[in-house]
Amino acid sequence: MPIEILMPALSPTMEEGTLATWLVKEGDTVASGDILAEIETDKATMEVEAVDEGTVAKLLVAAGSEGVKVNAPIALLLEEGEDASALDGYSAGGGAAKKAEAAPKAEAVETTEPKPAPETKAATADEPAAAAAPSASTSSGDRIFASPLAKRLAEQAGLDLASISGSGPKGRIVKADVEAAQSAPKTAPKPKSDAAPQPDPATTTEVGLPRATEGAEALSKMGIAPESYRLEPLDGVQKIIARRLTSSNVNVPDFPLTVDCEIDALLAMRKELNGQAPEGVKISVNDMLIRACALSLKAVPESNASYTADGIAYHHNADVAVAVASERGLITPIVRQAENKGLSTISTEMKDLATRARDGKLKPQEYQGGSFSISNLGMFGIREFGSIINEPHGMILSVGAGEPRAVVKDGALAIATVMTVTLTCDHRVVDGAAGARWLQHFKGLIQNPLTMML
Repeated sequence: MPIEILMPALSPTMEEGTLATWLVKEGDTVASGDILAEIETDKATMEVEAVDEGTVAKLLVAAGSEGVKVNAPIALLLEEGEDASALDGYSAGGGAAKKAEAAPKAEAVETTEPKPAPETKAATADEPAAAAAPSASTSSGDRIFASPLAKRLAEQAGLDLASISGSGPKGRIVKADVEAAQSAPKTAPKPKSDAAPQPDPATTTEVGLPRATEGAEALSKMGIAPESYRLEPLDGVQKIIARRLTSSNVNVPDFPLTVDCEIDALLAMRKELNGQAPEGVKISVNDMLIRACALSLKAVPESNASYTADGIAYHHNADVAVAVASERGLITPIVRQAENKGLSTISTEMKDLATRARDGKLKPQEYQGGSFSISNLGMFGIREFGSIINEPHGMILSVGAGEPRAVVKDGALAIATVMTVTLTCDHRVVDGAAGARWLQHFKGLIQNPLTMML
């Protein structure tokens, strides 16, 4: 039976993608780990590796195809010993068509070729053979899917494939699963469940809101002539951003907290540090904000949390995501464990992440997850704004421009460089008091930046 290569989900939010390039052609022989194609996800361009070995029999999706649904078949591999006749009935619809044809064929054999009278004896004779080959079927009569290499390794190691959980597409058992089973302590095998995995309610919430405008036809009904505008279809990134932001805006009960921070001391320390920094290192205000946010998350641990359907998840580390604008849309690369990193390390790491984010070369683990977000529009002269929370984060900090303002010091007017920041909190996770304590600690670090170095 041919192996279906499926469109992978390379990020939690990915529902469809573009098959940019095939790196193999029909007739090529591939092994586990070989690169098959390049796929454009909702955030970056990723390489897709083979998890099975075999011969590329058919490419079902052409290079450059857009809107390919996750888990849709994109190619077929022939296993060892199979030839082109195994492809009968396969198309872009995949194995479902073949299975539908197989059932009536089997029924026809039974009706046209009835079994001989001593049926009980023949069935008894077949029972040992069926019991001796558990890798061919499960208790429900379905085949256990495993790559040829995995089958050979399991046979050599004396392992029962029915006792191994597969991590490949549709639960297919691959080489890594067999190796893991070999190294695992001997325990009673867990029963395999035929039930499809249930989606995480925290990440699959559907927002049942009517759309404001349903395309060009709706605009025409509103009296807007087609020649009066230019319509550009949404790409995958724009669809993902629209859906996630709508979900967050509707489902998250958020509230803002705003404070002004004087940053003259911060700017002076930054200038001094850059004067002494090694060549190639230039610390930015944003780098200092990342560290201040991380230290504040550790100082107020109840604010470093995410809401889930099962409870509140309190994070052990301050993984700070920073919004970066790119041609592909907004993406938030993450500085992991920022509380344990110095300013020069944060600066170097953030510069690399931002560059690759704009080029669409981030790996999924570099922008997925995190516990907190920063969005800085100060460079555009924006004085104050509020951001939509980037789920599953519990808070996001919106940073405005630092500018000279009149302030009162010791009862007299003075001039200071002031930056307004707004902390948007998920009230299910962070209440007003916790958010205020976080901002108080953050402001203290910003106005006394030497304390960041302790």
